[in-house]
Amino acid sequence: MRSVNGKVALITGAGNGIGAEVARRLHAKGAKLLLIDLDDSALKDVVGALDADRVESAVADVRDLAAMENAVAAGVERFGGIDIVMANAGVASAGSVLAVDPNAFKTLIDVNVLGVFHTVRAALPSVLDRRGYVLVVSSAAAYAPSAGMAAYDATKAGAEHFANALRLEVGYRGVDVGSAHMLWIDTPMVREGLADSPAFQEMLRKLPGPLGKTTSVEKCGQIFVKGIESRARNVNCPRWVGAMRWLKPVLTSRLGDKTSSKSIPELLPRMDAEVAALGRSMSARNEALENG
Repeated sequence: MRSVNGKVALITGAGNGIGAEVARRLHAKGAKLLLIDLDDSALKDVVGALDADRVESAVADVRDLAAMENAVAAGVERFGGIDIVMANAGVASAGSVLAVDPNAFKTLIDVNVLGVFHTVRAALPSVLDRRGYVLVVSSAAAYAPSAGMAAYDATKAGAEHFANALRLEVGYRGVDVGSAHMLWIDTPMVREGLADSPAFQEMLRKLPGPLGKTTSVEKCGQIFVKGIESRARNVNCPRWVGAMRWLKPVLTSRLGDKTSSKSIPELLPRMDAEVAALGRSMSARNEALENG
């Protein structure tokens, strides 16, 4: 384990959920923080609860490379550099490929993939100077697909592979790169999805064993911070999700398709009907942020 005391950590999507929880935990361990989110109000709430002397914040859109470069420059000017990057900002959508709003699909690509690139690109020169650590937040969705979540699955698989390629590029220069993979965490994203979709609720209930259980944000934050301290290659939450990585060839085989598709003929049309009734493929909160 390496101490994060005195280290500078950049976290995107820091206004709520895992990002906010990791920020609080790193701050308690003595880290300095550069916190970035698109939600000004949520970000202020997080920053207001921390020691202002060790926190810099910026309202910025990860889809905007110039905005990310400006935010990073402000953090570097204040703290001298960046040691840790947690590319965490992400959004989700609902609906099958035929039902999902195409604009929502594009938003997921822009936030979950381009946003990771912009975050890393902006901070990487400083991270290289400090031989630091980059954690790209992917998902268990990179290991196993779900019907009605093609956009999310595609972006999280892309984020994982981005991390894998980045590791090859910067590892010999002393920078470690990890990817994080969570199942269902009790974040606003998951809670909003459950509130919007009874079909989604039923899907989780029908998953076997622990696959349909949610994990607290606090537990997930604890696992993330340990991963950051150890500069882990893979951070899995819950920890057993790591087994899904090794089972991926089975989960994406014909056998896996047959097992996971039993409830799809019933639940997918219901999910699509719910999306149509709502008139949106993303949560109301994300729609509001999109519309300014």
